[in-house]
Amino acid sequence: MWRRHFNVLALGAGVTGLLGLRTAAADQKVISSSGQGMEGEVWSSGATRRSKMQPGAVPPPGSAPAAAILVVGDSLSAEYGIGRGKGWVNLLAMKLGSERPDVRVINASISGDTTAGGRSRLPAALAQIRPVLVVIELGGNDALRGLDLNATQQNLEAMIEACHAVSARVVLVGMQVPPNYGPDYSAKFAVMFANLAQKHRTGLVPFLLKGVADSPQAAELFQPDRIHPREEAHPRMLANVWPEIKKQL
Repeated sequence: MWRRHFNVLALGAGVTGLLGLRTAAADQKVISSSGQGMEGEVWSSGATRRSKMQPGAVPPPGSAPAAAILVVGDSLSAEYGIGRGKGWVNLLAMKLGSERPDVRVINASISGDTTAGGRSRLPAALAQIRPVLVVIELGGNDALRGLDLNATQQNLEAMIEACHAVSARVVLVGMQVPPNYGPDYSAKFAVMFANLAQKHRTGLVPFLLKGVADSPQAAELFQPDRIHPREEAHPRMLANVWPEIKKQL
């Protein structure tokens, strides 16, 4: 997700200060990975034919399942630096394979993406896939680049409204930033997700990395860059997201 390094322990301190069987065939990838995050790799947990696509593209017409969950995120959802199929989105697909086999997951996450990038590519994905639920996991890169919070909020709001316009429910996945960005900025960023969720009546995951970044073992749960969670952290990330997704289905 993040291209600017920061201290995991600082993030943990910020959190404290601010508060908050699927078979192999069921995971058929649509485009191969470059190995450093999905970088635009789009895959569906439903059976679909293979086809080459450009980064950020969506499956070809007719290949998306009837009942689909679309995940639009950054590298936290794009399996950056971990083995293919080990990220929380794929774990979600596996869980749904046993509990809700009528629902499939389409992962359209891109490492390094911002809310502006998500906003620009979402309409085409919605028109093509017509998902029943959209999980929006974006905003962290905006904050870590110091982008204007008002613009971030407007982008997220536009994405939520676009989803509602096609009768897709939304789960907004929140993020937090370390306190060295300034207490005012960090606090406003953290509550932005909750305010949007309340205003638009969406599902809300307050903090995707809860139990990871604020864990006493935080340093052990992150890759050497101290930014991206290790494979061992992704089940916890799914545990943070699953209750809201289940509620919206």
